[in-house]
Amino acid sequence: MKEPRKRNDMKGIRKRSEKTYQFTVSTGKASTNDYGRKFKTYVVTKKMTPKQLEDHLKHEYLKFKEEVLSGEYITPEKMTFTAFAEEWKEKFAENELSETTYIAHLSRLDNHIIPVIGHLSMDGIRPMMLDSLLLNLTRKDGTDKPLSNSSKEDIFKTLKSIFKFAKNRRIIKTDPMDGLSKPKNKNEAKRVVNVYEPEEVTALFKAIGDEPYHWRVFVVLALTGGLRRGELLGLEWSSVDFENSRIDINQTIVKGRNGPLIKSPKTETSERLVSLPVSVMDELKRYRVHWLEEKLKMGDKRTEREREWLFCNEDGTHFSPDTPGRWWRRFAERSKFRYIRLHDWRHTSATLLIAQGVHAKIISERLGHSNIKITMDTYGHALRSADQAAADTFESLFKTGEAIK
Repeated sequence: MKEPRKRNDMKGIRKRSEKTYQFTVSTGKASTNDYGRKFKTYVVTKKMTPKQLEDHLKHEYLKFKEEVLSGEYITPEKMTFTAFAEEWKEKFAENELSETTYIAHLSRLDNHIIPVIGHLSMDGIRPMMLDSLLLNLTRKDGTDKPLSNSSKEDIFKTLKSIFKFAKNRRIIKTDPMDGLSKPKNKNEAKRVVNVYEPEEVTALFKAIGDEPYHWRVFVVLALTGGLRRGELLGLEWSSVDFENSRIDINQTIVKGRNGPLIKSPKTETSERLVSLPVSVMDELKRYRVHWLEEKLKMGDKRTEREREWLFCNEDGTHFSPDTPGRWWRRFAERSKFRYIRLHDWRHTSATLLIAQGVHAKIISERLGHSNIKITMDTYGHALRSADQAAADTFESLFKTGEAIK
């Protein structure tokens, strides 16, 4: 008596490992009188019951068979890089990566990778091609200046992720990224942060005097609190502790694949309490009164009913992550004020604290760095200058020889 076929060992479907199956479709007799066949390795990524798995495999097999018989099937290794990148997005990136990481990968793909190797077949991409791609990366702002090493390293990570996925899925036999090193240049000087001097900060506070109230408060909080853009946008009035003169950083608003995304701060240490000067808290109290007056003016036109964002549109909804940057660039252009990036305001806050002799550990905690090494690496030059200033102070005490006898 013929034994029944085992589940998951159906016609045209053969189990190769715990999660891997091979699909086989016959293409009929070829001119050589041999029967042609097409194969595809399929990996199951989700947990299923035996019945769900059987139905799922049948569905995927029929899709594969239809592609083969219609002549639309392309042998995986012959897929272009662009086509496989779509597979990587759908079957890996969308499910496994955070929103911000996913968006960053897509930007690198669209701006720097696909324009160079998107047309090449996966099995035709060689290490030297990728080496050349990384070596010749330039900025896409019209200047064609070389990208920084940190940006090149980010693009390296994107390539690494895609080709690793391709090898795991048996799309390619060898990974062309194997043997390639992260782009580094030991002779390149560490990037010096671009910041405002104390007198420029004073001038900026005066220059924004006629700007809308929310932007004046936005700038003051950014510079005195050292907050990230997303942390500022994520502030709600419930996070402001007027009694203890501090704010609670507990959420951030960032770009997501389908629009702005409200999420937890960047790291565990990014969730923190930041103390503010009394004068800044007094300004926040005045801004709160103004904010409530604007809310009353809007009446029923205010669509946000549940949350009270410090920085919001007239209808109460939070700003988009791009909104502050657009305002800041336009303001700098029309006021002829020296432009630095929004993130450089955070650097400015840190260097001002260093100049005042605040310990690096305190600055690290205030900025929400995951460890003090980040602070030391980022602001090493400013810290060395502060250390020299401290030494000069002692020099003035001891140079006469009166202190030691």
